[in-house]
Amino acid sequence: MKEDAQSLLQLACTALERAGANHRMAEAAARHLVRAEAQGLPTHGLSRVPFYCGMLRGGRADGAAQPVMVAERAGACLIDNRDGLPYVSAQWAVEEAIQRARRNGIAFAGIRNSGHVGVLGIHVEAIAQAGMVGFGFTNSPAAMPPWGGKKPLFGTNPMAAAFPRPGKAPIIVDLALTTVVRGRIMMAMKRGERIPEGWALDRNGKPTTDPKEAIEHGSLFPIGGAKGAMLALVFELICAALTGAAIGPEADSFFSEEGNRPRIGQAFMAIDPGALAGMKTYWERTEAVVCAMLSDPEVRLPGARRFAAEESARKGIEVPDDLLAQIEKLCST
Repeated sequence: MKEDAQSLLQLACTALERAGANHRMAEAAARHLVRAEAQGLPTHGLSRVPFYCGMLRGGRADGAAQPVMVAERAGACLIDNRDGLPYVSAQWAVEEAIQRARRNGIAFAGIRNSGHVGVLGIHVEAIAQAGMVGFGFTNSPAAMPPWGGKKPLFGTNPMAAAFPRPGKAPIIVDLALTTVVRGRIMMAMKRGERIPEGWALDRNGKPTTDPKEAIEHGSLFPIGGAKGAMLALVFELICAALTGAAIGPEADSFFSEEGNRPRIGQAFMAIDPGALAGMKTYWERTEAVVCAMLSDPEVRLPGARRFAAEESARKGIEVPDDLLAQIEKLCST
């Protein structure tokens, strides 16, 4: 069924508030989830509303939390999310990174005591809209073993980068360091489907096509093999060592009905091109790369598909009837 974005926003916000989130937290989370749905990312869209409601009702997220800044210098700051849904903290961190980069040329804003933060590409898009290059990182509950190991240690540890373009949509690179995001394996498990070989490992570190084994006992396969595992280590240290957040094995799975508060970390960076070669040079060099890429008719720019989907979604967002009914039920319980 197609619904307009404003109706979905209100529906999601109400469900989250009924589950215990304060209005500011609920609205920030709902707004992000509706955008993700509009961009054609259902694994990180409205399907997360029941998931977040479960975390709030089960005490895995604190709906009353108000983030605070706990450390700062000229080009850096650290925000304590205090175990709430982290969308208010993420917006604050991005705003701080932008403001501090305007003054200092570059800035880093970290978050600790955080949780599932949605689509990093949506967060860093705001940095590009401010005319700056942006980066976002997050760690997550253990899902991937170190290269050569069997026991999960690193999370899927996504990252995103945003590069502004003059008068055009920014380039958005957004990826996890596993061959596939855990959400797709979860969807396959719910549908009773097998998964392709190369997505996941079983409890013995061997390839598996059983999504239940992968989620409950196994681990996910890193992109690029050893290279992906090394990048996962880098992002784990950026998000946990620099912020004081939990590492992967210290955070119970996001998808468990019970468990601890994740208390993972995020990091956002902003770089002002004007502090380096200058905006004119930045625009010229960026467009030179874009033109070279698009000279091949088979190439599309990263993020282009999401922006096209979002434009089409202005006419309405397609949401499964059963998911809508589930969220509506959460609004009345």
